[in-house]
Amino acid sequence: MNTPPPGPTGPTGPLWPLWPLWPLALLAALLPLAGTALAFVLSVRLGLIPDCNPFLDGCVSISRAGRHGLPNILFRALLLPAAVLQALCWMLCTPWLHTLGRGATRTARVLPWLGLAAGICLVLYGSFLGTEGEGYRFMRRYGTALYFGLTCIGMLLLAQAVRQAQVHGVALALLLPCAGLPLLGLAHVLLPLVWHDPAAKDVLENVTEWWGGALFTAFFGALAWGWWRTRFRLRPEAAP
Repeated sequence: MNTPPPGPTGPTGPLWPLWPLWPLALLAALLPLAGTALAFVLSVRLGLIPDCNPFLDGCVSISRAGRHGLPNILFRALLLPAAVLQALCWMLCTPWLHTLGRGATRTARVLPWLGLAAGICLVLYGSFLGTEGEGYRFMRRYGTALYFGLTCIGMLLLAQAVRQAQVHGVALALLLPCAGLPLLGLAHVLLPLVWHDPAAKDVLENVTEWWGGALFTAFFGALAWGWWRTRFRLRPEAAP
């Protein structure tokens, strides 16, 4: 395992301390989780959505849970900074892979752009949430699809790069959330062949959306643990 070099020192000790970066990834996981949970609970109590288990019943989408009133305000207040943090985490994956000996790979060069695009899609989705008309429907259909798709690609690329770096415990933690992605994809493709009811299709889309969000939360949580485990830190540069 690679460890970061010590910071520059002076007569009285370190001049610029090394800042641990794992709290950023942890916040990227917890903020959308907290926003979704708060929006769902408040929407149920306000009678805006039915009281159910969305992971099993598929009674409501994540978007509907945070679409109106106070739940919408809280949801967006936590989702928008989470989008920025997630994009920042993807950008920081490049120097992290460098510390693991995988900094010169194509994956290390692609991840920042994937993360930036995913973050922009999530910001647009959160900005339009609660509005009406074609703009909202467009972002609901394509913005979320792009965010989910780009994040899935980034998850798979990063997990594979860490596995090739032979950081086995961290690689396994990153691969486990990725293992659920093909299962969600298969369910989304195959189950409509059995259930022809349009209402069943909506239920399936809602269930896969909730489970997909849970997998993303688990992945960024695993990334935070991986950054802590490998002691990935940032040293501010001194001004010239």
